[in-house]
Amino acid sequence: MKIVLIGAGNLATNLGKGLLQAGHEIAQVFSRTMESAGALADILGSKPITDLAQVCNDADIYILSVKDTVLEDVQRTLLKGREHVLMVHTAGSMKMDVLEADRRGVFYPLQTFSKGKEVDFKEIPFFLEANHEEDLAVMRELAETLTDKIYVLSSNDRKWLHVAAVFGCNFVNHCYSMAANLLEKHDIPFSVMLPLIAETAEKVKEIHPKDAQTGPAMRWDTNVMDRHLGLLNDQPDLQEIYRLFSEHIHKAQ
Repeated sequence: MKIVLIGAGNLATNLGKGLLQAGHEIAQVFSRTMESAGALADILGSKPITDLAQVCNDADIYILSVKDTVLEDVQRTLLKGREHVLMVHTAGSMKMDVLEADRRGVFYPLQTFSKGKEVDFKEIPFFLEANHEEDLAVMRELAETLTDKIYVLSSNDRKWLHVAAVFGCNFVNHCYSMAANLLEKHDIPFSVMLPLIAETAEKVKEIHPKDAQTGPAMRWDTNVMDRHLGLLNDQPDLQEIYRLFSEHIHKAQ
């Protein structure tokens, strides 16, 4: 397919690479700066542009991968003179109907993306939504060149998927960051945590997360928990997080 990428951030970079490897043509890459557009366009063999008026009119699909705060304005500008095109966004938290095109949809890969880290799209689930069945078929055909993990999901259900992903990814990663900060203060490398992190992730592939829970809060071992809280006396924010997490784990059992 002939594709135009609107955006050159983490998701767009990985998606562009994946689509190119799958045999698609990335005709253009748009970004607000030529530095960003050019960097990704060079990788994809595409034309970099910084003006939405320069976007071609004959692509099979236009993928908008921009910040939620500018998505509405970008799509409205892009739509002018292109009322016939299939326009999709990649935002997990935004409704499909933020797009005003008649041929609109959502092409949402559930994964965390960074420009410097390659991903295996075969392992990534895609969640699709479209205004028309024929466009859903086009989007499914495109997704199938990347993965066989494809789901059709409404905007209403996708917002719950997204908040779950924040708990399961963003909050968890911040916990890693808090752990790293505690370790660094005592010259302990974060790498010692990696086997523990890996085993925790592996375990929930086989059993429900609730059944995988271990630790002092699960046992409600107040002796250990009180000692931990004491260690955090000079970090009241972490102390409160520790207390809230422990109480929630205990109540969930």
